[in-house]
Order: sequence, then C-alpha cells, then structure tokens
Amino acid sequence: MKKVLTLAVLAALGSSSVFAGQGDILARFRVINVAPDTKVDQTLSALHVDASNQTVPELDFTYMITDRIGAELILGTSRHKISSDLGQLGKVSALPPTLTLQYHFNPEGQIRPYAGVGVNYTRFYDIGLHAGDSDLTVKKNSWGPSLQVGTDVAINKDWFVNFDVKKIYMKTDVSGTSGSLAGANLGTLKLDPWVFGVGIGTKF
Repeated sequence: MKKVLTLAVLAALGSSSVFAGQGDILARFRVINVAPDTKVDQTLSALHVDASNQTVPELDFTYMITDRIGAELILGTSRHKISSDLGQLGKVSALPPTLTLQYHFNPEGQIRPYAGVGVNYTRFYDIGLHAGDSDLTVKKNSWGPSLQVGTDVAINKDWFVNFDVKKIYMKTDVSGTSGSLAGANLGTLKLDPWVFGVGIGTKF
C-alpha cells in the first residue's frame, strides 16, 4: 500500500497538466518595495534631489491568452519623500497602472518562471512639495516602458507563491508655482524604480 501511495504522489508531481491554461486568470497579491533609481537634471541636479524607497501592497491580474502567453495588469500606488541639499522638499504619490505581455517558460511545472515587457501610465498626485518660500508642482502624467521577470512556485493545484522584479520607467517635470521660484522650470525628475515583490496567488 505504501508503495502504491508513493508512486501516486510521484506521478502527481510529475504530471504534465498545465496549471493555468488558455482563458484562465491568475490573481496575485504582493508586498512590493519600490526603489527609485533617481535621475535629475538642471536645478534638480545641482540640488542633488533624490526620492525615497517605499514598501506597499500590490494587486495584479494575468489573463492567459495561451498556455504560455499572458497579459498582466499591475495595480499599486506608492508615496515618496523627495529630498535635496536644502533638506526635505516634501512628498509626492505615484499611481502607475502597468500592462505587461508575459511569456511563461514552464506552464506544466511546479516552478513556472516568466518574463515580460509592457507599458505604464503613471499619474502623479497628492503633491506636497516646497522649496524655501516656494510651492512646487510636477507634471501629472507620464508614459513609459516596463520590464519584468518573476516566477510562480506551486503550493498545490490552486495556490502558488510568487517572486517578481520589475523595472518601471516614469518621469515628471518639476516647476515652481509661488514665491521666488514662481514659473521656474527646475528640471526633470526620473524615478525609474526597481520594484521587488513577493506574494501569493491563485487562479480563476
């Protein structure tokens, strides 16, 4: 009896059935660390402006177009402290919904790596930036590419653990709205964050 059970377990582990086939939806909940790879120019460069990391939740959904090709929509938002040689300039929030086309390398396996490329639209909001006697603002809309690699590791036939890394390109222009910097273009702030995530997922 023990031998029969052992053989059944080994057969199940070695099964070639596809975890998520064409038409299935994968849903993942991740905890992500958004780590800006900050680049600036003009006045922002002279002031050594930088943006802080932030850890936040993220939700995403992948629709499997085929057994190997999926389209993922990534939803999450983060709020970053903006610092400079003048001290803290304040905070700004970024909402970058991102659509990624993925290739899944091993849909039949327990470990299922994938890679993707896509596009993000970033909305900057809740802007609270100041420098000396001046209020600052940013351009609220940004479009840019995104890159992604990750893997799903099966727990059972319905649930899996996910590890994910993304590079999201986003930027905005910073200008003064009052005080001595009113109307001044201070330069471009590129956040271009690395996004490191770990989470759990299931399929529908």
